[in-house]
Amino acid sequence: MFFTPNGPIVVGGDLSELKLTDSTGQPIDVSGEKMIYLCRCGGSTTKPFCDGTHDEIGFKAAEAAVRDQG
Repeated sequence: MFFTPNGPIVVGGDLSELKLTDSTGQPIDVSGEKMIYLCRCGGSTTKPFCDGTHDEIGFKAAEAAVRDQG
């Protein structure tokens, strides 16, 4: 798994054991896939998968996690 700059999360390898669900809790079968691209901009119309909307909306990802100061 890795994050593309200002784009999706890329998950690859043997996905047969990956448990992925849609927003209603229904399972999504990705067992036949070798690589999937997951949306992290929130704008995709094919969530949880990336549809390229991040380019259209100018999504800028945080480059590093920020420690909570609270």
